[in-house]
Amino acid sequence: MSKMRTVDAAVAILEKEGAIEAFGLPGAAINPFYNAMREHGGIRHTLARHVEGASHMADGYSRAKDGNIGICVGTSGPAGTDMITGLYAAWADSVPILCITGQAPVAKLHKEDFQAVDIESIAKPLTKMAMTILEPGQVPGAFQKAFQMMRSGRPGPVLLDLPIDVQMAEIEFDIDTYEPLPVGKPRASRKQLDKALDMLTASMHPMIVAGGGIINAGASAQLVELAETLNIPVIPTLMGWGTIPDDHELMAGMVGLQTSHRYGNENYLESDFVIGIGNRWANRHTGGLETYTAGRKFVHIDIEPTQIGRVFSPDLGIASDAGAALEGLIELAKERKAAGTLPDYSAWVAECSKRKGSLHRKTHFENIPIKPQRVYQEMNRAFGREATYVSTIGLSQIAGAQMLHVFGPRRWINAGQAGPLGWTGPAALGVVRAIPEATVVALSGDYDFQFMIEELAVGAQFNLPYIHVVVNNSYLGLIRQSQRGFKMEQNVSLAFDNINSPETNGYGVDHLKVAEGLGCKALRVEDPADLPAAFDKAKALMGEFRVPVVVEVILEKITNISMGVEINAINEFEELAETAADAPTATLTLQA
Repeated sequence: MSKMRTVDAAVAILEKEGAIEAFGLPGAAINPFYNAMREHGGIRHTLARHVEGASHMADGYSRAKDGNIGICVGTSGPAGTDMITGLYAAWADSVPILCITGQAPVAKLHKEDFQAVDIESIAKPLTKMAMTILEPGQVPGAFQKAFQMMRSGRPGPVLLDLPIDVQMAEIEFDIDTYEPLPVGKPRASRKQLDKALDMLTASMHPMIVAGGGIINAGASAQLVELAETLNIPVIPTLMGWGTIPDDHELMAGMVGLQTSHRYGNENYLESDFVIGIGNRWANRHTGGLETYTAGRKFVHIDIEPTQIGRVFSPDLGIASDAGAALEGLIELAKERKAAGTLPDYSAWVAECSKRKGSLHRKTHFENIPIKPQRVYQEMNRAFGREATYVSTIGLSQIAGAQMLHVFGPRRWINAGQAGPLGWTGPAALGVVRAIPEATVVALSGDYDFQFMIEELAVGAQFNLPYIHVVVNNSYLGLIRQSQRGFKMEQNVSLAFDNINSPETNGYGVDHLKVAEGLGCKALRVEDPADLPAAFDKAKALMGEFRVPVVVEVILEKITNISMGVEINAINEFEELAETAADAPTATLTLQA
């Protein structure tokens, strides 16, 4: 045992727990912790321009790779409250991030001291654990508990608040005797899984709904193996997109009111049994429950017991880690296949594949200004199978989910439930920190892009290259479309005549000048025929200068994107594809 400051113990624990990537900014109340990071040397730190941005960077870092836990660090008061949106985004999508805040001295917490705020109470509803550590001796145990909480059951964020005098205090601590606490995850029993398979094989048109819990469990390969063993179609949720490659024969499309495929909704509506694994029946996936559940039996497998029955009561609920459940189901399915007792679902699979080959939205428009559908068509061609897409909310994200292609887990990184504007850019920077070898492509509308545009400077300073596609219609497009129901268009236009940049033609902000002023490279595209060359140039610039590259695409101002209030009643505002040339998505080569 040896005497050391609590912050030195904390940094040593972070390194032993494998959390070695931090994003944040220093300040008086957290400077002792920064001093410990400097002295210890095991934690890499990226200086953000805004603490909310730092929290989204930590979030993107955690989402990008199995086992990652990003750290967000900030000084007291406003730094903690700035993190709340980041905590919400991580909490909503079951992402483990660790937020560490400085705080006023313990004796002054009730005296309305400068930048003293009860961040523990504020953060508790959005974390698995929030704690202001009042005793120096509690620091090692609090960090140990934090990692156990983040990793156990349904993952999620934790906030630890450190008063400055607690940071400076000395304690007895020996990192060599420190051990991470065991992580608890429920496992489905053989009896439970046997019953689930009995229900599945009693059906004519079964489907798997694959949620983000499968990605969290690192079990996408097991999902594909189960689907292939049973020979049944898979519907990934938005958070589970990539669990099965888009061009796999058993990938039947996404379902929902917005981020869905025409063939996905049609395939789902023909099903009679659904087994949901690691999903939460989000309302934008299900739409009206009467339509979604009619004529179907349901099994729901989720790591969080209280999630089962939260939206509707399944016919069978099983509390289990998705990976453990899939392993058990594969074993049982192989036993039944060897015994010749599995039904033959090949006709059902062929029926779903036929819809997948024909029910597509048109993407090949040649209009000027550019129609957004064409942008996603060209992105598919330019970035191919290996791209990692990052997006959050808006018509850009909805259309992207309808028309882009994803071919593996963690290649669609999306703040699904919270959808905070501004998340995309900083999250993409966190993704680049996690997987610097990847081609990272962010997708934003102009408003999402403007929210935290200052974080581009972080990418320039620390050489974090990615391509940021900004589809600019100078509108709050999704809000404008939703206001149609009120027969109004109120406070949703971002357009103005920019006296300093007349070349923006009334679209307002000159994103190219802003991006270049922040140390990045930027291109503007106004003709759809120029998109392929622009994406090629962006890739070249990214490789040469190792900074973010913005590709701004000037869109027509009003395009209504397909959506509805029921999965059997989606409004298709644009003309639909009649040939493969109209929708290159229809020509996906299916795996054997």
